[in-house]
Amino acid sequence: MEALLEEHRRYDNVHLGHAVNDCQRTIDLLVSARDTIAAEPQKASIALAKLNNPVKQSFDKIHDDLKAINSIQNKYTKALDKKFKDKTLPDIGNDVLSSQSRLINRAIAMHLLREGQFSVASTFLQEAEPQPDAADGLMQDVRMRGMWERDIANVKLHSEGLQQQFAEMYHILHELKQQRNLDPAIRWARSNSKNLDQRGSNLEFELCRLQFVALYLGYGLHNSPSMGAVRAWEYAKQEFPSFQQRYTKETNQLMGSLVYSANLTASPYRQYFYNDSAWEDVANSFTREFCSLLGLSADSPLYIAATAGAIALPTLVKLRAIMKDKRTEWTTEDELPVDTPLPPGYQFHSIFVCPVSKEQSTETNPPMMMPCGHVICKESLERISKNSRFKCPYCPSESHYQDAKQVYL
Repeated sequence: MEALLEEHRRYDNVHLGHAVNDCQRTIDLLVSARDTIAAEPQKASIALAKLNNPVKQSFDKIHDDLKAINSIQNKYTKALDKKFKDKTLPDIGNDVLSSQSRLINRAIAMHLLREGQFSVASTFLQEAEPQPDAADGLMQDVRMRGMWERDIANVKLHSEGLQQQFAEMYHILHELKQQRNLDPAIRWARSNSKNLDQRGSNLEFELCRLQFVALYLGYGLHNSPSMGAVRAWEYAKQEFPSFQQRYTKETNQLMGSLVYSANLTASPYRQYFYNDSAWEDVANSFTREFCSLLGLSADSPLYIAATAGAIALPTLVKLRAIMKDKRTEWTTEDELPVDTPLPPGYQFHSIFVCPVSKEQSTETNPPMMMPCGHVICKESLERISKNSRFKCPYCPSESHYQDAKQVYL
């Protein structure tokens, strides 16, 4: 593995700067000769004769540049082939996804959309549109085209809105991560505070708490600890009253830290101010909440599926070898015949059991989330609410049936 890493480091340092510069010099020679011939056509033969040797030398130099680069690329390729033997992927004989090409292509298009590649997503859907096939029959072709036309129309319809939304998200994340500027994120959280509160989110307080810490430590502002404490105190006096009822303990602890401004590193509140992952954690929370309000997961489903598949691949390869030795076939439909260990973040449960009725949810009896964040099945919600205000069976919050939202698993 060490040999491969060494070749990777060499390959990573490869750049085409010299070759590009030599190409540019060749272009400059040709342009100069063209201008000379255009100005004095009678001297064309002389200009071309003078151009012969310099251009040949320039091409030789470009060839030498690319030869060195190709040598490094070939060594890296050989190191990869030596370390990772070329193996045929397992043919499990039960390809569930082969009949779902339209859904897979939509997932790819949505991944491109959330990455900001809007024109690429639209082009992808258009180029992935199935071509007419006489053997399929006219009606089938019309139905397939109709579904794809709706897909393309939906992408185009939402592209402009999604582009603006994601452009805003990327701008806020850039300010937050690169500039240590929390103001855009705080403004966004406040403008969406109602929806965030309904989700039980604490994003706005997390952002304001980190702003308090940033002012306290004086990021890019000053070096005086006492001045940082004063600025943080002024900020807390202005912003924390709105959080006092819900985050009493946290705000009191932050205010108590002001007493230790002269020796904060040795104080009981040190963990609030010297947390290396604080900014990254807040950025992840913001991304998760932003995507949730758009009805999307924080991580791309396509990325999650591809990563989970890569994790499961060794197990499938081993399974295929065992099946081949025992001459058995995989007959389980729509699921793997063996358990595949995945990280906690890649484990999803698509079944919901109502905590009130103890019944499993169905399409006609889906899970419903109340404004307080608790979830019960639709039929249980109807029995409890009786078309009037009702109290949540798990907390003191009151709401109306119309305030509940369906949860899609």
